[in-house]
Amino acid sequence: MFPAFLLRYSVQFSGYKERTRRARMPGTCEVLMAGGLRLLSALSSLLLLIAAAAFAANETSTAPPAHPPVAEKQPTEEILHGVKIIDDYRWLEDGKSPATQKWVGEEMAYTRSILDPLPGREAINKRLTELLSIGSISPPMVAGKYYFYAKREGMQNQPVLYVREGIDGQDRVLVDANQLASDGTISLDWWEPSENGHYVAYGTSPSGSEMSTLHIIETKTGKLLPDTIERTRACSVAWLHDNSGFYYTRYPKKGDVPAGQEMYNRHVFLHLIGADASTDPVIFGEGRDPEDWPTLQLSNDGRWLVIDVGQGWTKSELFLMDTRSDRGPTRVSTGKNFLYTGTVYNDKLYITTNEDAPRYRTFVVDAGTFDRSAWKELIPQSDAVLQGVGLWGGKLFAQYEKNATSQLRVFDLDGKKIRDVELPAIGSVFGSTGKWNRNEVFYGFQSFTVPPSVYRFDLKDESTKLWAKVEAPSIDPSAYEVNQEWFNSKDGTRVPMFVVYKKGLKKDGHNPALLTGYGGFNISLTPAFSRPAYLWMEHGGVYAVANLRGGAEFGEEWHRAGMLEKKQNVFDDMIAAAEHLISAGYTDRSHLAIQGGSNGGLLMGAMITQRPDLFRAVICQVPLLDMLHYQNFQIAKLWIPEYGSSEDPQQFKWLYAYSPYHHVKAGTEYPAILFMTADTDTRVDPMHAKKMAAEMQAEAKNGESRTRPILLRIESKAGHGIGKPVTKQIEEFTDIYSFLFWQLGMKE
Repeated sequence: MFPAFLLRYSVQFSGYKERTRRARMPGTCEVLMAGGLRLLSALSSLLLLIAAAAFAANETSTAPPAHPPVAEKQPTEEILHGVKIIDDYRWLEDGKSPATQKWVGEEMAYTRSILDPLPGREAINKRLTELLSIGSISPPMVAGKYYFYAKREGMQNQPVLYVREGIDGQDRVLVDANQLASDGTISLDWWEPSENGHYVAYGTSPSGSEMSTLHIIETKTGKLLPDTIERTRACSVAWLHDNSGFYYTRYPKKGDVPAGQEMYNRHVFLHLIGADASTDPVIFGEGRDPEDWPTLQLSNDGRWLVIDVGQGWTKSELFLMDTRSDRGPTRVSTGKNFLYTGTVYNDKLYITTNEDAPRYRTFVVDAGTFDRSAWKELIPQSDAVLQGVGLWGGKLFAQYEKNATSQLRVFDLDGKKIRDVELPAIGSVFGSTGKWNRNEVFYGFQSFTVPPSVYRFDLKDESTKLWAKVEAPSIDPSAYEVNQEWFNSKDGTRVPMFVVYKKGLKKDGHNPALLTGYGGFNISLTPAFSRPAYLWMEHGGVYAVANLRGGAEFGEEWHRAGMLEKKQNVFDDMIAAAEHLISAGYTDRSHLAIQGGSNGGLLMGAMITQRPDLFRAVICQVPLLDMLHYQNFQIAKLWIPEYGSSEDPQQFKWLYAYSPYHHVKAGTEYPAILFMTADTDTRVDPMHAKKMAAEMQAEAKNGESRTRPILLRIESKAGHGIGKPVTKQIEEFTDIYSFLFWQLGMKE
C-alpha cells in the first residue's frame, strides 16, 4: 500500500475522484428506478415547501416564493490586528438555533422552487441514473489465502466488501453496508485484514459523518466478534501476526478532552481481541500536538511498528518501535520540514521522502539505527514525481506521476531498475496492493475514457493480466477526444489542463464548457472516469480539468507554490485556464461554467469574487469561504499549515486579501451560483455556504434574480462527500446539470 502522505486529505466532488480504500488526513437499500427517484425528488420538494411555510409566520400558502428569504443583518464587529471586521451573518454559524433552521427551511423552499420546474430534469435524471449505475471496484488486498476487495454494482448505494479464497475462487459477500440502512446512508469507510486473513477490522459511519465505529468479522464464517470501538475515523490498523489483536488509531470521547478537542488528539492504541476497548493502552500520542495524524504499519516479521505522523501537508515525522522491547517509539526522521514514510522488511527500513528532493526519493537503513548519516539512497530523484513505493515479493514497486499521468516501475532491493510496467493508456493508477511474501501486485487503472479496471502484475514472469473491470455499456469511449493543453499563468508559469469533448466538436467559441480544479493539499487531479461528465459531453459540452499549483502534479515545489502566502497563484492559474478555453475557441464567457468542492469550493469562491465577469455559472460545493474563522470549526485546525491562520498577524494579511466572504461587493452582478453543502459535514462546516449565500443574496445585483439566481442547497444526512449513497448522488447531479443546462442555454 502506498504511503499515507499521498492521500492525507481525501476529496470527492463532481464525481471526479474514485473513492479511496480508506479516508486520509484531511484526505443499501432495494433498487430505485428512475421513476421512483423522480417521485422521491418531487415528494422531498413538497415537504420542503410545507416546512418552509410552517417556519414562516406570515406565510399563508405554499405558493413558490418569489424572492430568496431575507437573512436579518446582525452586525458583529471585531478588530483583527488593527483591522475592523464586520460580519452581518455570524448568527448563521449556529446551525442548531431556531432562527438558522427557519432561514434554512425558507432557503431550501426557494431553491426547490427554481430547480424543480427546470425543463429537461426528467431526461437528465434518467440518464444520470444510467451513468451512475456504472459501478466501481478496488484492487484486492491479499492476506493469506484470501483476496479482499470492494465493488459496487448497478444501483447499490454503497460498495460491498467481497472475499475470494484463492485467485480463481468464488466471490463471497463479507460486509454489505447496504443492509445497514434502508436509505443507504451508512457507509463502509475502511477495512484492514489480519496478516493471514483470519479476521477483518472495518469501520462504518452514518450520514457521511466519517466518525467510524470499528467492527471485527471472522472471514471464514462471517461471524461478527463482540468487539466494537467507537470514534475510529479514518482508522489505521496494524494487526499482530498471531491474530490476537492490533494497533490502531482512535479519537477521544466527549469529556475526555477539553470541549472542541474531540476532533483531534488521534492517538495510537493496542487492542487485544476480547478486551474492553476503554482499557486499551496508549502506545503513542500522549503529550504531543493534538493535530498530529499517525498512521501505522507492521514489519513483515511483526517486530517493528512504523508510525508515520502527519503534521499538515508539508511535514511528517517517522517513528519506529521495536515491539520486542520495552522501549517506546523512537523518531527516525530528522525533524526537518519534509515528508517521510517508511516500511520495514527483513530488518531494513525503506524510507521515501522529499527531503532535499521535491520529487521524492527512497533510502534504506537498518531498522533500529537512528543515525541520519547511515541512510543509503536507493532510488534517486528523477524527472517524474515518486508518489510512493510498495515492498512486495522482495521487490520495490514504485508509482510515479509525470505531467499528471501515472507511471509504474519495478526495482530490486539494491535500487536497480528492473523494468517499467506498461499501462493500458495514458491515465491514472488509483491504488496498488501487494504482499511482502507474494509475487503478485494488483493495481487499479482509469482514465477519462477508460472505466476503472484492476490488473495483476506477476513479479516472477513480469506478465500483466486484467483481473477485473467495470463495464460501461452505455458509453462509447472512442467517441471522445482527450487533449492535454498548456497555458501561461499570470506570472508566466506553464500550467497544464486536460480537455475532453466529443469528436467533431467545432471550436466556434460558443460551446458550453465546464472547468474544474482543486489546487491544494498536495493532491493531483489526474485523468479519472467521471460518470456524470458524460452527460455533459453527450450534449456538446467541453469538460476541462486544470492542474493548478498547490497540487502534487510536479512535486513539492508545485505544492508550495500554491499554499500559504502564495495561495493567489492558484486563483491566477484558474483564471488563466478559463481564459485559455476562451482564446482557444472552445467557449466564451456566456457559455463557461466552473465547478469545485472543498478546497476547490474555496477556489470557486475566489473566482466568484475576483472575476465575476468571466463565468456564466458556478457550482460551489462544500466550500471554505470565511477564511478568517475557518480554523474554529470541525477539523479545520488541521489545515492551518496549508492556509495559515488569521490569529497570526502576517497570515491574517494573506487570508484577508482573498477570503471570498469578505470580498462580496454590493451592486455587482455575479454569475448564477449554486452553493451546495451538507448538514453533517464534519470537515467543512456548512456555515460557510450559508453565510456566503445570505451575503450575496443581499448585496449582489442579481441577488433576487430568478433568471440568474444565487441558490443554496443543503443535503440532509450527508457529509463532505465520502460515503454518499448513489440515490443522493443522482439527485444532487440532477440539480447540478439542470441548473447548468438552464444557465448555459443547453437543451436536453
